[in-house]
Amino acid sequence: MENTSNPWIERVIQLAEENAAIGGGPFAALVVRGEEIVASGVNCVHTTCDPSSHAELLAIRDACMRLGKVDLSDCELYASGEPCPMCMGAIYWAKLGSVYYACSKKEAASGTGFVDPLSHFYSDMLQAPEKRTIPFQHMHSSRKLEPFNIWAQKHNG
Repeated sequence: MENTSNPWIERVIQLAEENAAIGGGPFAALVVRGEEIVASGVNCVHTTCDPSSHAELLAIRDACMRLGKVDLSDCELYASGEPCPMCMGAIYWAKLGSVYYACSKKEAASGTGFVDPLSHFYSDMLQAPEKRTIPFQHMHSSRKLEPFNIWAQKHNG
């Protein structure tokens, strides 16, 4: 379902346009609580040579720091583009109340030449770990649960 003329969407598109004009990626994100912008982020992948510098991740990280918590269920995320799997992971970890985006992956790909490098992600994740595009190997260690045991003792006792 498409919403029209939302001021937060218009603002996030403007941020994405400004970022693309100076050489950044064509993405921006806002974390909003009530009527207040808590944090914003723009895609800096190529300008910082950091593949994790997605707008949504930067905005979520900044919002968590500003609010002093990791639960953003009382906030909304506005993104100029449909979030990728990495950003979706952060969205779920932060428990954002809702997410709104302007441009779908399909829309970005048609006519602009933008290719989502993660377009194969969902099908690749269905493969056995060792058969994925980048092979994953499960390695044994008798100590593999120790970090989790320490964490459980700190948080449950």
